[in-house]
Amino acid sequence: MIDFKEARERMVVLQIAGRGVRDSNVLSAMRRVPREEFVPAQLREFAYDDSALPIASRQAISQPAIVAQMLEAAELGPRDRVLDVGTGSGYAAAIAAAIVAHVHSVERDPTLAETARETLARLGIANVTVHLGDGTIGLSAYAPYDAIIAGAGGPRIPQAWRSQLSIGGRIVMPVGRELHHQRLIRLVRRGEQDYHENWLGDVSFVPLIGEDGWGDY
Repeated sequence: MIDFKEARERMVVLQIAGRGVRDSNVLSAMRRVPREEFVPAQLREFAYDDSALPIASRQAISQPAIVAQMLEAAELGPRDRVLDVGTGSGYAAAIAAAIVAHVHSVERDPTLAETARETLARLGIANVTVHLGDGTIGLSAYAPYDAIIAGAGGPRIPQAWRSQLSIGGRIVMPVGRELHHQRLIRLVRRGEQDYHENWLGDVSFVPLIGEDGWGDY
């Protein structure tokens, strides 16, 4: 029988803090959220391995260290409103929700969206709202957002995300001209038309599908 609590602590110490993540909010959230609840039943024993894992609809739950790096780069705070694009299993949204006021998460696949809703509800995570739709056009009804985080890689940062970001807000997204190879980009909105971005490293994410992503790939 696997002691998931012990495995989770080992993951945080070795894979996350051990690789330089220092944000206490992120480390605490990673300790609290049970990753084994967000992976398929037959893969639960691998929930705390240092790797991405397949989920339904040919998608994946990201490597824990990458989730932590992205959330640290987003500089999340307790009052923040977050747009999470590409809900997938709901794991990244759950981690963010342990830090911020509310997460609006957008998923294009109905099966993934419903499974994520069920998992979040079962765990009592009430400050995540999962929306079905095209995340590349954002979610204007609840904008502006203090942070926008993407769990899929696109050819560029969608224009809608830039306009739906608050002044001082952060976007963390994998960007690249190849479907499965990107650079992790952090963009900060410093003024109405003033954006600053920097590169955080090379990554490999599933494609961001939608109007301002990879189309109908």
